[in-house]
Amino acid sequence: MKLPLYIAKRYLFTKSSSNAINIITGIATVGVVVGAIALFIVLSVFSGLKEFSLDFIRVSDPDLKISAIQGKSFFFTDSMATLLQDKNVAHYTKVVEERAFFNYKEKSHIASIKGVDENYLLVNNIDTAIYVGDWLDKEAFNTVVIGGGVSSTLSLGTYDFIESLKVYVPKPGKGYISNPKTAFNQVNLQPVGVFRLTEELDNKYVFSHLDLAQSLLNYKPNQITALELELTTTANQKTVIDKLQIALGENYKIETRAQLNSVFHKMLNTENLVSYLIFTLILIIALFNVIGAIVMMILDKRENLKTLFSLGASIHEIKKIFIYQGFLLTFFGLIIGLILSITFILLQQKFGLIMITKSLPYPVKFTFFNVAIVFFTILTLGYLAAIIASSRISKKII
Repeated sequence: MKLPLYIAKRYLFTKSSSNAINIITGIATVGVVVGAIALFIVLSVFSGLKEFSLDFIRVSDPDLKISAIQGKSFFFTDSMATLLQDKNVAHYTKVVEERAFFNYKEKSHIASIKGVDENYLLVNNIDTAIYVGDWLDKEAFNTVVIGGGVSSTLSLGTYDFIESLKVYVPKPGKGYISNPKTAFNQVNLQPVGVFRLTEELDNKYVFSHLDLAQSLLNYKPNQITALELELTTTANQKTVIDKLQIALGENYKIETRAQLNSVFHKMLNTENLVSYLIFTLILIIALFNVIGAIVMMILDKRENLKTLFSLGASIHEIKKIFIYQGFLLTFFGLIIGLILSITFILLQQKFGLIMITKSLPYPVKFTFFNVAIVFFTILTLGYLAAIIASSRISKKII
């Protein structure tokens, strides 16, 4: 094994007598370097975009959400309050959420009205997304904070004291509606803030006081649709879920932030996988240069191979020489590519070399997982390319 490796290193680092072979080997090396750079940067960009997108979700969604499996609402009891005094639960908030019909002047929009209590901002940092106006004031009962999409659809701003925002919710009951005018609960609202997160959330939510939403839906004071929890930094999420689920019983479901946004996570993971596969295909094409370089080297060193064969080297050992050569060529190209791409990603993270806007650098994220993916992908493909090239060696060629 030492002899094939030694000869492979000599062939790799010693210039060939043919200038064309030197050029082909150089092109193959550059191809591996560029492929490694491209693959690592793309994976880092998608990791950065994923983290950037998840930041918005962390603002709007809790660590855990408790809701009823059957029915839209449940009653918050003293036993629940005692259960949530657990040391692993940092804060909890009661919410009431329901679809509603909103009308402003001649325009209308269907969205969800979400009533929240005074603890809501301890669990979700939605107030950091407000770009016009302020968050709800506990002294102002009929005020709401609306999403940017709702604001745009209704052409509605904040503090319009002339025309109010009207919200309609069907009254609870059974059977057909005989009189549409008396079939809905209606409240006049005053928007005091507009938030902007994602297009879906901006079009979906209108935040109000919990009491207002309960009154609008004819709920009792302790009747809610969900509990949202923020866990402590040291809490084990699975342990907390298991404990709460046993205490609450099978009539309640507990969802994590990832489960609440499962479609969004699947979309991000699918995009990441597709990008990886596309650039892996490009790498495979680039590694044809490695196959070509090794085949040309085999033809150039034919006389040397005859000598080795005459001295007792087997065909298998001669093949190993070029397998090692292809593997080493790929390895050194990979290391150079990783050094360059990691340096660029770290500089982008620290200094924002490429900007989306004047204040927002293009999001990237360095992870050792991405390094491992690039490392093993390119080494595996390079090794396969070397095996394919070395398979050309036979007694007939020698």
